Formats: sequence, structure tokens, C-alpha cells
Amino acid sequence: MSNPASPRRRTPAPPREDVLAAAMDMIAERGLEKLTMAALGREVGMSSGHLLYYFRSKDELLLRTLEWSEGRLGAERGRLLTGPGTARERLAAYVDLYVPDGRRDPHWTLWLEVWNHSQDADDDARSRQDAIEGAWHRDLVALIAEGVSRGEFRRVDPDRVASRMRALLDGFSIHVAVGLRGADREQVLTHVGEFIAEVLAVEPQGTPG
Repeated sequence: MSNPASPRRRTPAPPREDVLAAAMDMIAERGLEKLTMAALGREVGMSSGHLLYYFRSKDELLLRTLEWSEGRLGAERGRLLTGPGTARERLAAYVDLYVPDGRRDPHWTLWLEVWNHSQDADDDARSRQDAIEGAWHRDLVALIAEGVSRGEFRRVDPDRVASRMRALLDGFSIHVAVGLRGADREQVLTHVGEFIAEVLAVEPQGTPG
């Protein structure tokens, strides 16, 4: 009698975080258009069907990858904003973290793709995108409010200034990420620095007559 066949061994799936990290690496190295379920599956040793089981769709994979990347940025942002230095110095660090490194910055490439699909996204996906936006906004509001309370910034409505500043940052960042001429990173940082000086700089006290 022949021996019964030994049970087939299953190759354990990589941790979900490893899959998301691999997706981000593929975007950075090959561009978003090369990120397919089949290509990612080959990268992490999983079938495209297995990936779909975990993520349901490519849109969900992209949103999960964005959330993972934002988690890392959020931790870095938290360290910057609670670290030493003046509010003005930490605001400059916030801006530096916000603006893309250059054309095809992988994080911004991913953000643009998620935004592009947001009109057709379901309520859950929209809420998760809002959560990402809200974290950046709350941190900026808190930082501006701190600067105002310490007398480093003029008395302004922190929420209103933060909304204007993020709109400026988003517009410039898109220009950098897609590589528009005349919109390199250093120019953008200069523009935003001028905006901060115009809106937040404390007006000098008049000298007594």
C-alpha cells in the first residue's frame, strides 16, 4: 500500500504591513501605473486573488497604502511639532514635511490617485480620507494657536489661517508632484515662507512719540 500523500504546506502570507510597504516601494521605483495586483503579488509571493481577498479592490489597496504611509508621516509630524524650537521653526518643519520631495513623489502620487477616485468613493472611504486631512489640519491649527499664545505670531483665527495655508500648500504641492515648470520644491518653500511672514509676523510696536 502506498503511503498517503503528505498534507500540502501553505506558504504563510506576509504581514499586511509588508504588503503595503511593498506597494509603496513599487510606486516609488516604477510608478503607479506599474502597480497591479498581479505585479504586487509577484513582489510579495502572493496570488492576485489572495490580495483581492484581503483588500477587495485596487482602490482599497491604494487607500490602505495611503493610510499606512500617512501613519508614518503622522508619527514624524508629531515628533517635529512636540520637539524643541520656536513655533515658527516647527511651522517651517511642518511645511517641509508637507511639500513633496519632487516630481513623482510616491506619497503624493498616491494621494493624487486617491483624490482622483474620491468622487465615486463610498462613505467609508470618504470618511477615511477626511480623517487623514483632518489630522494635518488639527496639527496646523494647534501649532498656529500656540504661536499666537506665545506672542510669536500676530493674533489671528488659527483655523481660518490653517485652511488658507493648507489650500496654498495643496496647490503648490500638486504642481511639484506633477513636475510643472517653475514650481520646484525650493521655490514653493520660498512662496509659503513669504505667506507665513505676511500673515503671521508680529507687527512691530510703535515707538513712543
